[in-house]
Amino acid sequence: MNTTANPLLDFTDLPRFDLIQPEHVKPAISQLLADGRALIERLTGEATPATWGDFAGALADGLEGFGRAWGVVGHLHSVNDVPAWREAYNEMLPEVSRFYTELGQNLKLFDKYRALQADFGHFSGLTAEQQKVIRNEIRDFRLGGAELPEDQKPRFQAIMEELSQLSAKFSENLLDATNAFAEIVTDEAQLAGLPDYAKDAAREVAQKAGVEGWKFTLHAPSYGPLMQYAENRELRARMYRAYATRAAEIDNGYSKPEWDNGPLMKRILELREEDAKMLGFANFAEVSLYSKMADTPEQVLTFLRDMAKKAKPFAEKDMAELLTFAKDELGIADFQPWDAAYASEKLLQARYAFSEQEVKQYFTEPKVIAGLFKVIESLFTVRVKEDSAPVWHEDVRFYRIETPAGDLVGQFYMDLYARETKRGGAWMDEARARKRMASCIQKPIAYLNCNFARPVGGKPATFTHDEVITLFHEAGHGLHHLLTRGEELGVSGIHGVEWDAVELPSQFMENYCWEWAVLQDMTAHVNTGEPLPRALYDKMLAAKNFQSGMMTVRQLEFSIFDMRLHCEFDPKSGLTVMDLIREVRDEVAVLIPPEWHRFPNSFSHIFGGGYAAGYYSYKWAEVLSADAYAAFEEAGNPFDATVGKRYLDEILSRGGSRPALENFKAFRGREPSVDALLRHSGMITA
Repeated sequence: MNTTANPLLDFTDLPRFDLIQPEHVKPAISQLLADGRALIERLTGEATPATWGDFAGALADGLEGFGRAWGVVGHLHSVNDVPAWREAYNEMLPEVSRFYTELGQNLKLFDKYRALQADFGHFSGLTAEQQKVIRNEIRDFRLGGAELPEDQKPRFQAIMEELSQLSAKFSENLLDATNAFAEIVTDEAQLAGLPDYAKDAAREVAQKAGVEGWKFTLHAPSYGPLMQYAENRELRARMYRAYATRAAEIDNGYSKPEWDNGPLMKRILELREEDAKMLGFANFAEVSLYSKMADTPEQVLTFLRDMAKKAKPFAEKDMAELLTFAKDELGIADFQPWDAAYASEKLLQARYAFSEQEVKQYFTEPKVIAGLFKVIESLFTVRVKEDSAPVWHEDVRFYRIETPAGDLVGQFYMDLYARETKRGGAWMDEARARKRMASCIQKPIAYLNCNFARPVGGKPATFTHDEVITLFHEAGHGLHHLLTRGEELGVSGIHGVEWDAVELPSQFMENYCWEWAVLQDMTAHVNTGEPLPRALYDKMLAAKNFQSGMMTVRQLEFSIFDMRLHCEFDPKSGLTVMDLIREVRDEVAVLIPPEWHRFPNSFSHIFGGGYAAGYYSYKWAEVLSADAYAAFEEAGNPFDATVGKRYLDEILSRGGSRPALENFKAFRGREPSVDALLRHSGMITA
């Protein structure tokens, strides 16, 4: 294989981001697909015994390069979505989808795995990890249509391909619609209330675009502060409407009809339903839950509705308080959704005498990063050090995790700032997984991506406390991948972990953003260098559960909507997704958006990502993570060495090598309980 000519084919070490170009995609992926098909042909032949070494292990190793190369392409499509990369990704996406569908339907492969499992003498001699890989593969074959009659397989394959294209198109439409809007302000008086950092950033964006004044966009670092602080109600209303009608059929003055995600959602839901029926499930929610911790859609909906019953009285109290304050103190008698963030910020300041803006000045980037690393080092007895690697943008940094003896554990990239060519939100992804090789252990590599505002005016970037929580969250996913002790690709790190348990390690890390000892180390005022004062911390802590009822029901609204969409909703019935979300809001919401709000059109988690009939997993995992952290609280020390070692041994390092519920019970000694989450959210007393 000629790796010099095509850097995408170089798997000797780190991805060659200094050399990889869009024109490398098609030849590399085409070659890897051809190699993959030839390998499968050989391994399914009668001459290849159905053993781990000859078949299952050889297949995983043989396809790893393809997974890594396509992972790099997908990553660059996410962080550098320029036309050339978009085109290169989209050109090969159908081919890749076709390959995976073929793989999932290959009866010879399926039969080989089944033969391996049926050979008791051989199977019983395998490691627990290897056995789990085989059981997962057999399950996934069933979900991939392997047991379908031959005449149905082409249709199933066509469904899979179309779904992957529609999902990519959904995200692209949303990004294009987000990028298309700009609000230019030329009169500074219009920006009253806005903090300097938000104005400085908007001025910088305007200068880059060659326009006078201040330029605001629908990207989170621009949109969020404006909605939260701007006194100008008309400006907030315009921004809200633009944000709420992205990628919709509504003519909002900047959107294009071809960006409307409405038809895509309908088609995605139709195809998912067809996929479920073909596989013998009643609906797509059952397909989604087949490989998760939760058993049935009914179980999930009961869990969500029980939580909603407990949370809604608190949410109603939060809302009533907000309306009264907005009317009495701010003179807003006809309260609208675009007033919510602004009035909430003012209420927060009035009640607790601090603002997020004040807190933000203390969370300077170098201190936050150092504080995060110190938590990781203290909890897991490792060292985090700067490292060097080729990167895809000058802002990206690279680090390594070592044992106290200096042995490499894993490495990770950190890409913290928002860019126009980078998809929104924050996420962790893998560049390489841990596995045992003939002579050594291949060490894992991860990507940590955020969308924070970059530094302006020669000062370090500052983060809101929410952004710090986001960073710790993604670092938790990263640690799940990097601190694994798994030796087989299929269950190493995040591989093979049930989706509704995958958020446990990420949400667990968020708790450290509230520990005084951690925050003292992690803060230095951007101008004075002073750490966060205790009085301000006490106010933050008092405000921690501010509007937690409202925030909880909002997440439950999304979760119930998603689950009902995939287990009850009939896309051919004449009802629309908007009809369903209105129904859900009537049940759980306390802040009802306007009729023209098109939230589903931007709900990329379930239409552009992998969370279909799985959004509940955030709440599900919150229960698990709050209960896991409660073990440290019970020990009286967030860094208790015994509990930390047990958490690493029984949950983090296990990856997908055993069921998540078993991991949890081994750590906690019992089934998970919802009480810790309700207590952390201020909805029951300790």
